[in-house]
Amino acid sequence: MSRHSWWLGIVLGGVAIARFAAAETPAWTPSDWTKEETLKLCTNDPGEGEYCFKVWLVVIDGDVYVRLGTKAADRMQKHGGGAVLPVEIGGHRFDRVRATEARDYVERVSQAMAAKYTSDIFVHYFSHPLTMRLRPEAPAS
Repeated sequence: MSRHSWWLGIVLGGVAIARFAAAETPAWTPSDWTKEETLKLCTNDPGEGEYCFKVWLVVIDGDVYVRLGTKAADRMQKHGGGAVLPVEIGGHRFDRVRATEARDYVERVSQAMAAKYTSDIFVHYFSHPLTMRLRPEAPAS
């Protein structure tokens, strides 16, 4: 193999890998997830490792919202406001999603949950101290 052929192979291989990686990076598309029942929020505490838990979701105004019960809210509060964490939804994993408290959407999220989930007729009686908006974190430039 000539020296030029070797370099051409390296360049073409790099292009193929870049295309494959780009194809594997899922798009954050909340409108595609309106019918999803749950998503997984994942936390990573030192000494415990990664822990993922399922929660209901709703999509309102193009954003994903979750309403957390006491145990899940306590877990999220350990990570502080505006935590960046992995989220699994619609068969995709997003490693850097910012979860921020959405106090201004508590009532809208509650109403959307009631409309989407039949069993919310019972679940809404439990404490849900934390409503969060999920958005992917912009990549660092």
